[in-house]
Amino acid sequence: MVEQTGDLSWAALNQAIDAVIFIDQANCITYFNPAAERLFGYARAEVLGRNVRCLVPLELREPHDDFIDAHRVTGQDKIVGTSREVAIEHKDGSRLWGMLSLSRAQVGDAVNYAAFIRNVTDEVARRAELYILSLVANETDRVVLVTDGQLRIIYVNRAFTQLFGYSRDEIAGQSPLAFLVGKYGDAAIENRLRQKVRERVPFSEELLCRSKADRQVWVSAAISPVYDRERNELGNIVAVLTDITESKQIDTLQREVLAAVTADVPLTHVAELICRKVEAILPGVICSIIAVSKDGRLHPLAAPSLPEDYAEALEGLPIGPGVGSCGTAAFRGEPVVVTDIATSPLWAPFRHLPLPPDLVACWSIPVKNRTGQVAGTFALYFRERRAPGPWHEHIMERCVPLCALALERSEAEDQIARLSSLDALTGLPNRSRLLETLASTMAEVGETGETVVCLILDVDHFKDVNDTLGHSTGDQILLEFARRLTVQLRGADMVARIGGDEFAVLLRGCAAEEAALIAERLLEVLSMAPVAVQGLHLTMSASIGIAIYPLHATDAETVLKHADAALYEAKRDGRGKFHFFTEDLNLKAQSRLVLGVALREAIIHRQLRLVFQPQVSIKSGALHGVEALTRWSDPVHGEVPAPRFIALAEEYGLIESIDHWAIEEACRLIPRWRALGLDVPHVSVNVSPVSFRSNAVLEVIAKALEVNGLQPADLRVEITERVMMDQHPNSLNTARAIEAMGVHLAMDDFGTGYSSLSSLAQLPIAELKIDRSFMLSLEEDANAQALATAVIRIGHSLGMTVVAEGVETKAQLDLLGQLNCHAAQGFLFARPLEVPEFEAWLRQWPAPH
Repeated sequence: MVEQTGDLSWAALNQAIDAVIFIDQANCITYFNPAAERLFGYARAEVLGRNVRCLVPLELREPHDDFIDAHRVTGQDKIVGTSREVAIEHKDGSRLWGMLSLSRAQVGDAVNYAAFIRNVTDEVARRAELYILSLVANETDRVVLVTDGQLRIIYVNRAFTQLFGYSRDEIAGQSPLAFLVGKYGDAAIENRLRQKVRERVPFSEELLCRSKADRQVWVSAAISPVYDRERNELGNIVAVLTDITESKQIDTLQREVLAAVTADVPLTHVAELICRKVEAILPGVICSIIAVSKDGRLHPLAAPSLPEDYAEALEGLPIGPGVGSCGTAAFRGEPVVVTDIATSPLWAPFRHLPLPPDLVACWSIPVKNRTGQVAGTFALYFRERRAPGPWHEHIMERCVPLCALALERSEAEDQIARLSSLDALTGLPNRSRLLETLASTMAEVGETGETVVCLILDVDHFKDVNDTLGHSTGDQILLEFARRLTVQLRGADMVARIGGDEFAVLLRGCAAEEAALIAERLLEVLSMAPVAVQGLHLTMSASIGIAIYPLHATDAETVLKHADAALYEAKRDGRGKFHFFTEDLNLKAQSRLVLGVALREAIIHRQLRLVFQPQVSIKSGALHGVEALTRWSDPVHGEVPAPRFIALAEEYGLIESIDHWAIEEACRLIPRWRALGLDVPHVSVNVSPVSFRSNAVLEVIAKALEVNGLQPADLRVEITERVMMDQHPNSLNTARAIEAMGVHLAMDDFGTGYSSLSSLAQLPIAELKIDRSFMLSLEEDANAQALATAVIRIGHSLGMTVVAEGVETKAQLDLLGQLNCHAAQGFLFARPLEVPEFEAWLRQWPAPH
């Protein structure tokens, strides 16, 4: 053993924090300091005099003496004079790590060694952890970026350089905003990011960045500020960026296509937009969209990157079991993948078509409409022999429904275009078509001196029929009147339905005497035979007003207006009669003035009232909402029809006062109902386009909500497309301001005008109301069903609630439920009810649904 004297050297060795071990010529331990005892777990007495290999891990013991002996003989070894990490096996079996430095001391022929070992177990563990962390950072496909407290980049991983193209040296010390966003950035975005960092909580942000090659890159950034708590200052920022460029491209595609669909962009332009967007997302892939007509023929809509003569060659080609990829997919109703066009039997009859030779594979998917019928195909052409991959499938999953929506919208628009000049119930020309024909006929006969006679016919007491027997009975009467009028007229004459129960007849080259005879004959034909409907035989009559061009007016609108004035006089004269327009009918204007004064007084003294019609959720049967309708009963004039006094109010500038009163009254009743335990989700109030021309309605809404303690969602404002068509500059701004307050807008009478889709693109509409005219023949008319379906699908696509008006039968309700319409209102549930009746209805609802 080495004798330990009391000199300073031995004291130092005993107090050293590193383990010190001496071994002699025989490799036996001669000195073992306290630090060595702590490191190995053995007491000095346990190891002194033993071979040093007792401290060596079991797997290294056998060759250990040979290593030492080789050094003694040769004096050459890589261990002595250097430091190296060695594994240490503690007495308790745990594994530690030490940094070994070995010194050689030769005295005569004896070679001894001194081993100095520092415990580096924690360092090795930290290094292993750092290695693992470096693997996590560098081997992930997510971008990792770290800055210091001054927002200078101090670390980026391999994914960063791959995504943005910058090397680590190029971006070290720079601000991430400076080179990722730079001159393309938005100061507001930068300020927002800095503010969020100062809030000291992790946050996420979607950012549009630029790569070194000036390519747009969208990233979703998860940003974590790391603050030094002792110094109370920003230490680092750790950002993990995910490339979302592809998903953003698809989202943009979907958004732009939906915007194009709702903006009435032609179908071919929508199809081309889809193709070009997909081709931009999938470089090297060529797209085509083909419509399939009801007779099973192909009609190319868009293939912007294919030769025009190729698309022309496909025009009118019948689909079949072996008609290329698209014709076969349309025939089978399922996707068709052709990985090699040159050898596929499906393409054998069509290899002569001028398809570019570098397009060697094709994947075609059928586009189906709501009934499951194939309405078109969407195809991808590849420049290599391959099947579609997951990314292609994902894109097609998003695009095929867009194609279906565009095709259905186009089909619906075609039907609307066909029906826009026809009455949906009778198939007769409507008011618009009548005015066009009247104007053109007047222009034709202007130089010949011929006359044009306009007869306006109104069914007597028709409202009573609707109110007592229902609208379906009324519809049957209208259909029978339309038939009787049509068979009575000459070939050159025209009969049209211009309103609810109003028809018009145009007679060319007809003198007043002949017009009177025709009017008498029509009145006789209409009233002579009862109308058989629903087991009843109803004797009906009509009244007729007559105006003649050029005797009574020189333009189409005035002719119609004067015929209507004459009709009003015929009804006043006892109904079942006809009346020519005369100047004496100007007295009617005076009568309207009297009624206008009465209406003004009724508004001042708050003599109007609201009635309420419930809207019911089709799926659950729960109350969806309530529509408030204005009514007026005058002591002199009696119950004045709403269309009449509303039109009068607009004419005399009273409509804003009615709108404001209706809003205030509806908001006053909501808390009353809730205090009674009657849950009313919201009340819809009709607001005239005139009220949107000023900001006054905004203040009325805000005050009514505040005074009654209501939330914005408790009130809903119903508008018609006249708001959008109004040229006044404040109209659209007022509509948007109402929505910004949190009060939702509902589009009433949707689908009855020319610009409803455009309205949806411009106005913040939350709810669509399908006009009751769609319900009239919903059960049996495929066109009405198609139009209702189109409206519902448009509403779904734009995230809107859809409410159907005029629902009268269970069959209509069931069909609307199949179409996923949200809610319905109509006589099936309740007529418009006075307040006490409505409260009674609420108490007993829900009834069996």
